[in-house]
Amino acid sequence: MVLLSVLGSIAAIGVICCLLFYLAVYALPLFAGVTVGAWAYGSGAGWLGAFAVGAVVGLATLLAGHLLLAFVKPLWLRLVIAAAFVAPAAIAGYHATHGIVKHAMPSETWQIAFSVVGAIIVAITAFARLASLAPPGQAGQGVARA
Repeated sequence: MVLLSVLGSIAAIGVICCLLFYLAVYALPLFAGVTVGAWAYGSGAGWLGAFAVGAVVGLATLLAGHLLLAFVKPLWLRLVIAAAFVAPAAIAGYHATHGIVKHAMPSETWQIAFSVVGAIIVAITAFARLASLAPPGQAGQGVARA
């Protein structure tokens, strides 16, 4: 019975990590939607209005990011947009990894070390997913033609 619970826990951690990797790109729209939804609730919109406002803001943030990545040409500006999406993903990766390793390791130093590694891995994964969503630049862009 103990073996089954250990195997079940390992499977659950694996599923949660896979979800974290797949959903890391959506951390910024989620944070924006939750923040605006909480503000709307605090200003008296009620729970239904707060949910609607938060969902609209989250979807608008996601749409704006995709459109900006699709139509912005300078590489430095595309990297700034990607960094805006990757930074919340890295923060979420840090906290998710820390939540997992604090139950497995007694040393706080090792917990932080593994959490930082988890944040870096999630950030790289989010950046790779964003790079695959953005259309490639034109071949020969910026090259003078004779």
